[in-house]
Amino acid sequence: MIRKEFYTIILVILTSLPVTVFSQQKITAEEYINRYSDIAMAKMKEYKIPASITLAQGLLESGNGNSNLAQKANNHFGIKCHVGWKGDSYHMDDDEKNECFRKYKKPEESYHDHSLFLTQRPRYAFLFELDIMDYSAWAHGLSKAGYATNPRYPELLIRIIERNNLQQFDQLAMKKKFLAKNEDVIEAIEDHTFIPINPSSFEVVGKSKDNRYIHENNKRKLIFARDKDDIKSLAAEFNIYSWQIVKYNEFDKREKLDKAQIVYLEKKRRRSNTHETHVLREGESLHAVSQLYGIRLKRLYKMNETDNNGKLLPGSVLRLR
Repeated sequence: MIRKEFYTIILVILTSLPVTVFSQQKITAEEYINRYSDIAMAKMKEYKIPASITLAQGLLESGNGNSNLAQKANNHFGIKCHVGWKGDSYHMDDDEKNECFRKYKKPEESYHDHSLFLTQRPRYAFLFELDIMDYSAWAHGLSKAGYATNPRYPELLIRIIERNNLQQFDQLAMKKKFLAKNEDVIEAIEDHTFIPINPSSFEVVGKSKDNRYIHENNKRKLIFARDKDDIKSLAAEFNIYSWQIVKYNEFDKREKLDKAQIVYLEKKRRRSNTHETHVLREGESLHAVSQLYGIRLKRLYKMNETDNNGKLLPGSVLRLR
């Protein structure tokens, strides 16, 4: 009798819980972009397909990575089996019933196959004669080549690109100077030490007495370290104390600065003013994330219920506000 009452109570508790507790949390467009922008840029360098187009197609075709095809087959571009496909397959209803789609072991394989799909089929050859920075021309070209049957396909791609500022990744991949007089950021990007989430967040707002650009991120002033910079010399240059730089950036007292390292000149904020989440990259520390978004490290720990000893895997979604 007691056991029956116990199970009844458990059943009542479980059925009364919100459905969202058991449902898989959907990936947002921002999280998708953070997760796959590096891959899109790498493919742009290798295969000369605009990163903005690749990301926009991935977002559109996979529903931000939430579609059944993306979740169950890691297929982010809706590529069907076609003649000659020898890999795994996944069947689902599309234009016709029980159509064959390519299945991959991981999403990165889908991105690679997308590049091969466009570069190895003659009907897409004319795309590579277009300006690689002209995402609008590429969007219309894909439609003309028959990539999708929806007549609004170019319009949808362009809207996704412009809404999410995806063209910034074309500029980053091709090392274009996307901010006027912003050599420090460009140098950091070319050294692969820093990839901004949104270039407009790092606007130039002034210059130091040593002719160094001062940037702003999350409404906090910062600079990028140069060769041979140290905390003491920066404190003298900006007329503040060394302990302030250590405290603002949560550095060790004996911190050695690397070239292009972000250094804040003001105390970081408690939350991001522009972003809600960040997808942790391979080898990326929480301190690096706190510097990237201008958020205090202790607040980042608290928001994500972890601490300095916490181990978070690449792909983990971090809360920023």
